[in-house]
Amino acid sequence: MILRIKISIGEIVECILLCLVLSVRDVIHGEILGSVIYAVNCGGDAHIDVHGIRYERDPLHDKIGIASDYGKRLLIGRVPPEDHILYQTERYHTSTFGYDIPITSDGDYVLVLKFSEVYFNAPNQKVFDVILNSEHTVVADLDIFEKVGRGYAHDEYVPFTITKGHLIYNEEESIVRGGKVRVEFIKGNRDNPKINAIYAIKGKLEDVPKLPLIQMEPEKVEEAKDEPEVIPKNRRPSPSKLPDPYTMDDSALMLPVFFAIGAFIPILFCLCKL
Repeated sequence: MILRIKISIGEIVECILLCLVLSVRDVIHGEILGSVIYAVNCGGDAHIDVHGIRYERDPLHDKIGIASDYGKRLLIGRVPPEDHILYQTERYHTSTFGYDIPITSDGDYVLVLKFSEVYFNAPNQKVFDVILNSEHTVVADLDIFEKVGRGYAHDEYVPFTITKGHLIYNEEESIVRGGKVRVEFIKGNRDNPKINAIYAIKGKLEDVPKLPLIQMEPEKVEEAKDEPEVIPKNRRPSPSKLPDPYTMDDSALMLPVFFAIGAFIPILFCLCKL
């Protein structure tokens, strides 16, 4: 009997330790603290991300817009490799399109919209608005490339409140009809609207894990080095120095005198014979 009690206490301790480990893991990985009510991998298949969110296959498949996996050519920055797929696939349309999010109870909610620019290499090429519940412009003039560049994840966080059949966003109010809130991507005059993935939770903004900051590589600054003196190729060499006359040997100076005497002696001999 005593042995059974010891085993039971050991099992309880193990369970407590396991719970602590899982809690620490959730904090480290930024697990969702709210209740996920809707999640879709737009333009792609079902997926479970590193936070445990289960994304459904796109319900607009073969219905509205165009699904694209063009982004699979890129590695997506700011997210772990397991979740690249959420930003590599997308749905776009040549006109306005959207998704209906079921809302069944009052409370605070957060809508997370996931984007990445995988095609354009400059800003002002794809720009569009996002409207919630047909009335609230929650994202205006979204230019993904201008926000983060090409091949980087970008999330938009939209907190709102549902109370007594009304949606409240930034002190603006609209009526929720049919128990659904629609998020729409508005066609503008600069290319087509798009979306990579969506999820919504019942909770607060602080319950949503955020993307890390983009790490900018510091510019390399080379240290100044002493450069060797460069002599131009067309520079003429300086003439050789003239010998110092004061340092010359005296015998060298007497040579002309000896030559003159030698030449004069024969002439003098001839004159004497005459």
